[in-house]
Amino acid sequence: MAKKTKNTFDVPAVASIDIDAPANRVFDALISPDQVRKYLYGAEIKSDWQVGSPVTFSGEWEGKPYEDKGVVLDFEPRKLLKLTHYSPLSGKPDVPENYHTVTYAVSERDDNSTLTITQENNHDQAEVDESKKTWTTILEGLKKVVEDSPR
Repeated sequence: MAKKTKNTFDVPAVASIDIDAPANRVFDALISPDQVRKYLYGAEIKSDWQVGSPVTFSGEWEGKPYEDKGVVLDFEPRKLLKLTHYSPLSGKPDVPENYHTVTYAVSERDDNSTLTITQENNHDQAEVDESKKTWTTILEGLKKVVEDSPR
């Protein structure tokens, strides 16, 4: 579980996108292994989505196998998914202060949704900037998957 330390840079990375689909379809894209694989670089996601349960993302990045991990902190279908996240690809030790807290918030108006991702427990501004860039790319892929899938 991520915890704040006095050395933590206290600026979150935030990325958001509007999606032409209702919240249930957007939220499904966050937790459905078949959907996640399409926009998250082929990653396999596993969890039972119960608060306190583990979540893993595994795959291959630049020819190297990996397994990112975390714990589900909050889960409200159609609205909110919050989890911790650690990636060994970061090169940092697997200790609590190197886990991010990532919140996926879905808001709906009519049949359209906005998905906002907030990553906390960043270590410096460079990490915030890189994370915003990565999350924006992931959001664009998720939007395409959701909007292109059958309604």
